[in-house]
Amino acid sequence: MKICFTILTLLLVSVFSAQETLAQEQTVEPKSKQESVKKPTTSGNQEKSENLPPGIVKEKPTNGRSVKVKDGYMVAYTTTIPGTDVKFHMVPIPGGTFKMGSPESDSDRNDDEGPQVEVTVEPFWMQKHEVTWREYQLFMQMDGIFKAFARNKMRKIEAKHKVDAITAPSSLYKPEETYDAGQGPNQAAASMSHFAAKQYTKWLSRMSKVEGEDFYRLPYEAEWEYACRAGTTTKYYFGDDEDELEEHGWYADEERYDVGKLKPNPWGLHDMYGNVAEMVLGQYSEDGYAHVKNKKGTPADVYVKPDDPFPLILRGGSFESESEECRSASRLASDDDEWKDEDPNLPASPWWFTTSPGLGTGFRMVRPY
Repeated sequence: MKICFTILTLLLVSVFSAQETLAQEQTVEPKSKQESVKKPTTSGNQEKSENLPPGIVKEKPTNGRSVKVKDGYMVAYTTTIPGTDVKFHMVPIPGGTFKMGSPESDSDRNDDEGPQVEVTVEPFWMQKHEVTWREYQLFMQMDGIFKAFARNKMRKIEAKHKVDAITAPSSLYKPEETYDAGQGPNQAAASMSHFAAKQYTKWLSRMSKVEGEDFYRLPYEAEWEYACRAGTTTKYYFGDDEDELEEHGWYADEERYDVGKLKPNPWGLHDMYGNVAEMVLGQYSEDGYAHVKNKKGTPADVYVKPDDPFPLILRGGSFESESEECRSASRLASDDDEWKDEDPNLPASPWWFTTSPGLGTGFRMVRPY
């Protein structure tokens, strides 16, 4: 019996070691052997002050977009997920007031896009494009044997940054349909649920806390539409002509694409239309904004706190969507019956969608000023 137990133990250790080696090979290694955290860099000609948080400079930059705030200027910045060379980019969004939803004169308007409501938005940063597989893969490595044995690289970094209370996503059910490690690291990460996306933002927030960037989250629905419109009132931020959409978004297609390949909106955000439908905070209702009719408010006032995991709201349309579903005001509702129809772990797993159009869901993050 003791001999059998010893042999079984050695086999298990070999499997765990092989799995750990494979995961580490897929992780982008830092240039230094030390698990050092790289300082974010900002755009413009100003060096980041040691007394200011990332993305803030004292003097107005001579190049690049900037947003005036009380302690200086918000600027675009690039930061690195601690312990890796994986970068992501944040863009400043100015504060302002806009009309959320679509007017009745919009020929493509749906009932859930109204009535229009005036919303006042405070400045914030938004991710330049959707979270990629290269980024999300680091979070996925918390699953399975790595969580149980705390032996892989990211677990050591998480321990260093006291990230010890984040639930890890389960493995992909159909990786051959969802993610190809050799071809898709710059594609928008996709098919995760709202719950999974929120867990990612919690994980990254705790990992980044040492840099002063201690709060990333999904955008409120109003923040997403405000940032997408970038001061415009037309169907799309580039106007009303849907023929121009192909220059700005991937739609009516059969596959996802790498992020950042098409034209950005006026505030420098890529892929706001198509590619993956982007998750935002809030419970979906066919009544649209009837709960704030004839009122003015903030994004939090328009937000409806979910009391059920479905349906929740997605914006911008996906690679499968038609042009009218990609408009700035268009809304999509998540569907547990349809989107998780082939989930082998129903009802236990909250992590992945398994059926179209759930395979075309993704997200980008915001960081409040």
